[in-house]
Amino acid sequence: MINYMKLIVGLGNPGKEYEHTRHNMGYDVVDLFASSLGFDIDKVGFKGLYTKVKYFNEDIILLKPTTYMNLSGDSIVLLKNYFKIDIEDIIIIYDDMDTKVGNIRLKIKGSSGGHNGIKSIIANLKTEEFKRIRVGIGKPVFNIIDYVLGKPSSEEQELINKALQDAVDALKISIKESFNKAMTIYNKENKL
Repeated sequence: MINYMKLIVGLGNPGKEYEHTRHNMGYDVVDLFASSLGFDIDKVGFKGLYTKVKYFNEDIILLKPTTYMNLSGDSIVLLKNYFKIDIEDIIIIYDDMDTKVGNIRLKIKGSSGGHNGIKSIIANLKTEEFKRIRVGIGKPVFNIIDYVLGKPSSEEQELINKALQDAVDALKISIKESFNKAMTIYNKENKL
């Protein structure tokens, strides 16, 4: 029997100085998802940190590439090829400036939207057709690099905490039911 494994990837930058910055929303979501199941993402390999979990009888690998954001695809393609994971079984979670703070947006495919981590993944997977959960960080009013590598204000953090939990819940619905079902719920909610 073929075992279909899912890969959930949180994008971010490694190192203490980047912890809980706007650019590390992907890391924060997969950490929260792992801890909700009683796991840590602590195995080193494939140019990242990863762990295997079982949720609703599904085998899932959680990955945090440690290549720095701009080379995220290098880590993902290594792990995907090793475990023979289909592209339709991959979900990428990352920060998005075009989504309001506190909101998440789910997409099945699309361009990088200028996000260097997504550019790297598209280049490595040779397709734009992979599922994404974008965590809103809002538009900067000053330098983009300083903004994405900066930490949110305490008011923003409250909204972000809700978005991180929504992203975890969306992942769980994607696994229990379908990504389309999660998309229907969360993309509609965010229009309110």
